[in-house]
Parts: sequence; structure tokens; C-alpha cells
Amino acid sequence: MHMKSKGHSIAQQGFTLIELMVVMVILGILATMIVPRIMDRPEEARRTKAAIDIQALEQALKLYKLDNGKYPTTEQGLQALVEPPSVGKLAKRWRKGGYLDKNKVPTDPWDNDFVYISPGLHSDFDLMSYGADGEPGGEGNDADINNWELK
Repeated sequence: MHMKSKGHSIAQQGFTLIELMVVMVILGILATMIVPRIMDRPEEARRTKAAIDIQALEQALKLYKLDNGKYPTTEQGLQALVEPPSVGKLAKRWRKGGYLDKNKVPTDPWDNDFVYISPGLHSDFDLMSYGADGEPGGEGNDADINNWELK
């Protein structure tokens, strides 16, 4: 007497397990190729935000110059954009409310202060972020982001 069983035979179940293992290996290979690309995105986004913040600060500095005839000095710093300078040549027509929306000088995406030098070595003023490492120079994510290099 031969009984017919419902369902799959043992050979078919083993084959399904092998197929599952092949799919798992393929997914693992894909993950090792894609995950590193995705992991770099947050750092790339921080670098883009730093560049955008530098451009916004440049615009605020240009408005400051329009009102006061010159850019804040290095000593007065970016703080001159949110409160009238108290050192050096005072701003006679400083705009009430300041030149930045949130009435606060932003930090770069790595919570470091932007570096401001006026007069600058590359233009009227130099404005930069030192990147992820917070130190001058560097490569990759640690590279500086400079206003004179932005397009």
C-alpha cells in the first residue's frame, strides 16, 4: 500500500531551503554594496548644509556692508550680524533686529563656529568651516569648506 501524502516531498523542501539560502547570500552581497553608499549621505548632507550656511552668512555680511560701508572686522566677528559691534569702528547704521533671521550666529553642522577673517586673504572676507574634524586642512569629510571656493 502506497499512501499519497499531501504537500511536498523531502527533496522539494530541501531545494526550497537552498533557494532561500541563495537569496539570502544575494541580499547580503547587495547590502554590502549599498550600505556604504547610504552611510556617506549624512556626511555629504552636512557638507552641503555648511556650504549653504556660508552663502547665507555671505549675504548677511553684504547687507551689513551696504548699511555700514564696510564689513565687520575679524575682531568684531560674525557676532556683528546679530548685535551692534562694541569694539573697533562702530556701525552707525546697524539694522535694528540684525542681519540674521534667528538673531543668532549659526554654528556649522559639526557644532563648530564658522571662521571669519576680514579683510580676507582671498577676498574682502574669508568665511570657512573646518569640516568634520574641526581642524584646518584635511581631506574628504575633514576638508575645509571655504567661501572663495563655492560656486
